[in-house]
Formats: sequence, structure tokens, C-alpha cells
Amino acid sequence: MASGPTGRPATIYDVAARAKLSIATVSRVLQGTGPVSAKARARVDQAAQELNYVPLRAARSLAVQRHEAHGLVLPDLAGPFYGDLLMGYERWAGEHGQSVVITVTHGNPDPRRSVMDLAGRVDGIVVHGNALDLPTVQGLRKAGVPVVLIAHPPATGCDSVRSESAASAEQLTTRLLDHGRTNLHFVGDPGSSYDVSERYAGFAKAHELRGLAVPKPEQVPLTEEAGRQAAENVLKARKRPDGLVCANDELALAALTTFTANGVGVPGEIVVTGWDDVMAARYVSPGLTTVRQPMAELGRVAAERLHERVTGARTRARNDVLATQLVLRDSCGTRAGDAHQQ
Repeated sequence: MASGPTGRPATIYDVAARAKLSIATVSRVLQGTGPVSAKARARVDQAAQELNYVPLRAARSLAVQRHEAHGLVLPDLAGPFYGDLLMGYERWAGEHGQSVVITVTHGNPDPRRSVMDLAGRVDGIVVHGNALDLPTVQGLRKAGVPVVLIAHPPATGCDSVRSESAASAEQLTTRLLDHGRTNLHFVGDPGSSYDVSERYAGFAKAHELRGLAVPKPEQVPLTEEAGRQAAENVLKARKRPDGLVCANDELALAALTTFTANGVGVPGEIVVTGWDDVMAARYVSPGLTTVRQPMAELGRVAAERLHERVTGARTRARNDVLATQLVLRDSCGTRAGDAHQQ
């Protein structure tokens, strides 16, 4: 049996201490994953031999001191976006022998304590959007917890995965302006998330490039109820906007159905656009113009990036930006042209 310095079975930590190398490097040598120099490999082999260290292949997680579990921290679980994200994440994790432990911070009186407790039960943590504040994320990194951020600006020492937003929002807004819309409103709170702030930035840039004043955003949560209320406010307004550029499909679908239920023509009297391209967007009438982002792919890539950091296959932070796609349908009245239609 392998023997550590105190007579107990030797662990990977003992090997790392004897070899004077990081846990990540020793893990790569012992598991045969990732690039390792010949010199480092020789030091690990010598330390393992001196300690009589024998990896427990039948209990791999015990041998490398891992839980074989990922922590996934989400702000909420409501809405179709999170279902697709989870599907992509869990599919990749399951195929690679990893379980997923989910923590939701919405309504949690002490999310930091919950997440620190979670960190003791998993090998690394993925954080979506504003589920945690930056000091808590930095605290996880200082504690040595691998962290991947989804829909979040890059942070030192963390991997990040997000969808492109600003350029697509600019393209969408420009298209509406080119087709004669003169009073567009942005519906959604840019302060609620990095993604929404980028979408509003693209909306603003399209106006600025034409020398137009940038309308202030309608700062509402990204919920069905908020979309219905935004539409009702339009119905009551003396001067109605001729277009709503909504920060997600839930807002847009609720607004669209409210308008049609009240006899307001879409897109004749007002255009409505969304973001995400959830399944309902293609089945409502009129079909919802939106921007498709690869929600399941966001989850898949995040799971893969975390696994790379946990296993030591990669030690430097990486920032992935996934492409989005403008999807034109009848709700914007600009079907003819060069953008993708479905």
C-alpha cells in the first residue's frame, strides 16, 4: 500500500509536494491527460516511486481527490432559456461521467454561503450571468475553485462562455430603421445582465450611426408579465412607438399576443422583435423575428471548459464567444432581404 509522510496512504497531494509541482501537473502525469514536459514527468514518477504511490484505478475519483461533480449556479430556473442551457450542460456532463449539482440564487437570503458550501461538494463551479456578485466569484477563485462564467464579462482567472450580442442587436435595429421605423423602444433592463447591456449597446449604436437620439430603455425584468405590461403601456400612450426591440423572447411573445388581442396590427402598426429563438417564436402568428443564440451549446461548452480546468488539461483562462443569428419572421415586416429566414 502507498504510504504518505504520516504513515497514511499516499495521496496525489503527497506526490505533488514531494515532486515540488502543482496538483494540476501531477494529475496530468498520473492520468495521461494534457501536455507535460519530460522533466516534470520524471519528477512525478520518482516521487510516486519513493512514496510507493499506486493510483486506485477502480476508484479514480478517490485517487485524484475529485468528486466527479460540477456545480452549476443559476439566477433562476423559470423560462425556456434555462431548460435548453441545462440540457446542453447535462448531456455533455453525463457523457463524461460527471454529475451536476444545481444551486439557484433567486430568493436565496445568503447565496454566498450556499455557494461556498457547494464548492466543498464539487470539483468546480459554473456561474450564469448575475447569479453571483463579482466579489463572491473572486472569493471562489482565491479558494482555488475552478470557475467558468456564462453570459458574463471575462474575469481574471476564470474561463468565460457567452454569445455575441452587440453586433446582432445593431444589425437587427439597423434593419428596422432601414424599413422606415422611426420610434423604436428597447424593452429590458441593461443593468440586469451583461447580455442585455450588450443588446442595448447594439441598439444604441444603430441609432448613433444614423445621427439619431438613442431612446432610453424600458427597464423591466425579462418576464412574460413585464412584456404584457409593456404592451399595455403602449396601448395607453398618446404617441405610440412603431417598434419594440425586446431583450428576450418572453417579453416579445407576451407583447405580441397582447397587441393582437387588442386589435393592434403586428407588423402593420407596430413591429415586435425578441431574442433567443425559443420554440414558441416560430409557432405564434405572426412568427416572431428574433436573434437565435445557441443556448444548449452554451451549456455544452461551459461543461467542457470546466472539465478541462478540473482535470488540469488546460491551466490558462479561455474566453469563448459563440455566434448568434438574426432570424426574420413576419413580426418585423422586413422578410425580404439578405438575413436568414425561417
